[in-house]
Amino acid sequence: MRIPPFSWLFLIPFYYFSLSINIFLVSSQCPGDQQSLLLQLKNSLVFDPAASKKLVKWKNGSDYCSWEGVSCKKGCVSNLDLSSEAISGGLDNSSSLFGLKSIENLNLAYNNFKYTQIPSEFKQLTGLRNLNLSNAGFAGQVPFEISQLTRLVTLDLSTFYFSGALLLKLEKPNLNVLIRNFSELVELYLDSVNISAQGTEWCQAISSSLPKLRELSLSNCNLSGPIDSSLLKLHSLSVIRLDYNNFSIQVPEFFSKFPNLTSLHLRHSGLYGTGFGLYGTFPEKIFQVPTLQTIDLSGNKQLQGSLPEFPKNASLRSLVLSGANFSGSLPNSIGNLKMLSSIYISGCSFTGSIPKSIQDLHQLVYFDLSSNKFNDSIPSFSMAKNLTLIDLSCNQLTGQINSTHWENLTNLMNLHLGSNQLDGTIPPSLFSLPLLQKLQISNNHFSGHLPEFSNVSSYLLDTLDLSYNKLEGSIPMSILRFRGLKILSLSSNNFTGSFLLNDIQQLRNLSSLELSFNSLSINYNDTNSSHSSFPKITNLKLASGNLSRIPGFLRNQSTLSTLDLSQNQIHGEIPNWIWRLSNLVQLNLSCNSLVTLEGHFLNLPSYLLVLDLHSNQLQGPIPMLPPFASYLDYSRNNFSSNLPTDIGDFLMSTMFFSLASNNFHGIIPESICKATSLQVLDLSNNSLSGMIPQCLTARSRPFGVLNLRTNNLTGAIPDKFPRDCSLKTLDMNGNQIGGKFPESLGNCKLLEVLNLGNNQISGTFPRSLIKMSRLRVLVLRSNKFYGRNGSHNNFSGQILGRCLKTWQAMMADEGASRSQLNHIQFQVLYFSQIYYNDKVFVTTKGLEMELVKILTIFTSIDFSGNKFTGSIPVEIGELKSLYVLNLSSNALTGEIPSSLGNLRHVESLDLSNNSLSGKIPSQLTKLTFLSFLNLSNNELTGRIPTSTQFSTFPAASFAGNEGLWGPPLTGYIPSGLPLPPPPKKGHSNAQPEIDFDLIIAEIGFIFGLGAFIGPLVFCKRWRIWYYKTVENIFFKIFPCLDKRSGYRGRRLH
Repeated sequence: MRIPPFSWLFLIPFYYFSLSINIFLVSSQCPGDQQSLLLQLKNSLVFDPAASKKLVKWKNGSDYCSWEGVSCKKGCVSNLDLSSEAISGGLDNSSSLFGLKSIENLNLAYNNFKYTQIPSEFKQLTGLRNLNLSNAGFAGQVPFEISQLTRLVTLDLSTFYFSGALLLKLEKPNLNVLIRNFSELVELYLDSVNISAQGTEWCQAISSSLPKLRELSLSNCNLSGPIDSSLLKLHSLSVIRLDYNNFSIQVPEFFSKFPNLTSLHLRHSGLYGTGFGLYGTFPEKIFQVPTLQTIDLSGNKQLQGSLPEFPKNASLRSLVLSGANFSGSLPNSIGNLKMLSSIYISGCSFTGSIPKSIQDLHQLVYFDLSSNKFNDSIPSFSMAKNLTLIDLSCNQLTGQINSTHWENLTNLMNLHLGSNQLDGTIPPSLFSLPLLQKLQISNNHFSGHLPEFSNVSSYLLDTLDLSYNKLEGSIPMSILRFRGLKILSLSSNNFTGSFLLNDIQQLRNLSSLELSFNSLSINYNDTNSSHSSFPKITNLKLASGNLSRIPGFLRNQSTLSTLDLSQNQIHGEIPNWIWRLSNLVQLNLSCNSLVTLEGHFLNLPSYLLVLDLHSNQLQGPIPMLPPFASYLDYSRNNFSSNLPTDIGDFLMSTMFFSLASNNFHGIIPESICKATSLQVLDLSNNSLSGMIPQCLTARSRPFGVLNLRTNNLTGAIPDKFPRDCSLKTLDMNGNQIGGKFPESLGNCKLLEVLNLGNNQISGTFPRSLIKMSRLRVLVLRSNKFYGRNGSHNNFSGQILGRCLKTWQAMMADEGASRSQLNHIQFQVLYFSQIYYNDKVFVTTKGLEMELVKILTIFTSIDFSGNKFTGSIPVEIGELKSLYVLNLSSNALTGEIPSSLGNLRHVESLDLSNNSLSGKIPSQLTKLTFLSFLNLSNNELTGRIPTSTQFSTFPAASFAGNEGLWGPPLTGYIPSGLPLPPPPKKGHSNAQPEIDFDLIIAEIGFIFGLGAFIGPLVFCKRWRIWYYKTVENIFFKIFPCLDKRSGYRGRRLH
């Protein structure tokens, strides 16, 4: 039978009818009207339409299964993703969301439900397999009903923790109740949910309920240890994150037995600020787990360990140990980690050289070995073409940096080699890297000239820090071609020539410019520029730049926060507009020739924390004090007035306050004790009079430094020092203070410098000195101390000796205290480089000199000019680190103890003007560093010991001892002793001998003096060199310091 053509067309209407019936039947299987439920959900949620990319596009009449964030199965909504939709409310138990019962995957992450509780009606969504409520702003107890979602494969309730945030918690139900029905769960993320459970509790709850678990993330959950081995039941576990918990445990070795472990995160695993955390030695076997890809142990300061030998074809990709106490060397086998892309091991204690095998790690992206003790040269990274960060700063690396090391690193964005010992020239190729943003190579020994940058291929460079090197020549003007520069630091080099500040107008993004401490002549032309065309500077440091005036463009720098124009040649007045810079935080105009203030301090910047005007010629009454300043230094000026009676009301936030070396007079106001934050108070070298306010020593928050030296203060030192006294320096030298030594000063157990010399303090040797084990400099000279107390007890050498044996800082020998050279100083602001450097007048080698910076290994005792009696205690020989011992001008008797021969570092020994008797101990000849000796005016007898060292001392060192004889003294030889041998006879026709050594020395002196003085007069660079070398005079006076330290580092001032 033949069918007519196109006869089948009549069936088409029936087909469409059947299809529509089928769609209707499928959609009718979904609970409720899916589109209607979605639109109701949209209308009930509170969200920001401007930030929404999904909800804002949902419209009636369109296919809801194609809406953003929605997908369906057979017409039923199965996946709903409303993450990052700026939702801020509208979700409660009545929400239409819970009518979409076919949902399998729900994501509400990264919204802000304003700390509302998770609705209990989530129990209606029994088909959920993946629930993500992370960082959605939920808080409070996790509802029990979540535990009824038994088909869950992934549960994420984690959130970012920040101070003050309200968090989710698991109390009722606890973790065990929540997860006991989650037998299908594969991934569990509860970061920052407060679980507060002991180790066995949370470990056994997880291991018994989640047999299929692969990822476990419980960071910052208030968990404590121990970590129980029951977790080994989880054979599929591959990712473990337990960062930021309250562990105080050793890392269990059983972590190495997880057969599928890929990631282990134990970052900062201790209660913040307590010092607890992971401790002990980290098991090396964990590093060798063949499947391990990521390990993060950073921030565990008590966790020790070293890196093992790595097998070939290991899987490790990310190694993060920063801030842990790992040590040893990097094994050469680290080159076997071919997949390694990230190494962060900063702030550890690794030593040795960086293995050359590093060059085999071609997948490296991040390489941070900063703040360790690596030495030797930098290896080549030329094959690691994906590198974006190299940080080798704060090590001991040496050698030059070859230009070929860097040319292939076309993806490098950050290179930090600062604070090493690298030298040579800086390769020009560094400046041609196309993606380089930050180049920081400060605090090295790079030298030579900076080349002109002819091939500036990157405008991305935003940070260039070449400070604290030995670069010289002029600053190339082509540096201004790096138009993206935000930070330019060239301080503390040897750059010469001129630098015109007007040129920085080309760097429109510049925010920080540091040119301090070079040999530059920094100029500014006020006529050629509009102030508005300068970039907005926040940090400007031009110290020691030969500036003659304050640049005028600064008056419009409203964002300026730090301004350092110290050590220039600025004279005249401080302009009033400088106080109208509303964001100014630090201002340093010290060491100039400023004389006056333009008007008064009006409307001082409220943010001004540091104001340093010291070493100018400012005069008049004390200027108004900034209300919230932490650091105020008006010292070394010509200010003259009484101190305001309410001065303390302006110092409520001040930590450092110095008015030293001015002409202030009158009394010290009691109100200064209101300045409860003061750590350093220096009122020295003025004409202050009256008594010391009792509250100065009785403060509940004691000073670290109290300096009232060289005034006219009277009365006694108030005996009110508190039990928790934290004084490190107390200096009241050169006043008219009388009375007794304050017994309560013994509470100041941290004292390092105690200077009470040149006063009228009386009494016996102070017993309270026994408690001061950290003393390094003790000056009691020229007072009225004596050897017997009021109860007629002989304050003899035995008691004095017991006191001396408690001064541990003076007993330290060549140990850790001498490993590097530092100064006794007091850090004023904890997060800053601002220090108070102690000064003290020391009588040594017959001269009184002021030590502006006292080395920490310099120790001194000066008891001269009192009335101490008795013998010198033998225990003084145990103070092995003494450099200066002055017991002159007392009434000491007895013999010089031979134990003084143990003072191997002493360079100045003065026992003159006493009544010492007996022979000079031969042990003193062993004092090889002794360069000044004064035993004159005693009752010593016998022959002066002979040695190379003793032969250098003049006769004056031994004069006034009638019984002494032998070189260098002449004219007395006891009877019965043989005469010294006559001088050797010369030739029969010998003429008076010419001392050519003396003539050569004199000629050398004359020519040497001319060679030295001439350049100082005619050569500016020699003058600069000379000023920088003044501090080294100390090493000439105390040469053993120089020989033992081997240190010549820069210091920040």
